Amino acid sequence: MSVRLNLPREVDSVPAVRRLLRSALSILRVDRQAGSDLEIALTEACANVVKHAEGAENFEVHLDVHDTRCSIDVVDEGTGFDPETASAAPTSDGEHGRGLFLIRALGENVRMQSSPRTGSLIHFEKSFA
Repeated sequence: MSVRLNLPREVDSVPAVRRLLRSALSILRVDRQAGSDLEIALTEACANVVKHAEGAENFEVHLDVHDTRCSIDVVDEGTGFDPETASAAPTSDGEHGRGLFLIRALGENVRMQSSPRTGSLIHFEKSFA
């Protein structure tokens, strides 16, 4: 199952795309823990776009769900960020840096690309038991 979504950069887009992923994983009877990991990582990636992708009106989510794995891309055309200096662990106040940390911890084959004024790509995958 492959789905391509073009969503408005607004907070209501986050639960909508999360529900779509949950439905797809349920139909394919994906392991509950793997599904939960994917939902959290997708939620964090989309929330980061909504919060930080200045200049972008929309963003795209690409879901590719197969029998043994899921691949997700979250793409925006915002101001970008530096993946090398992005927090590797949450800050001591627990308010910042959690999203990218969780995506790295819960996903496989995580790739982040970004450059100023051209936007960002966060790619991650998850294998199913």
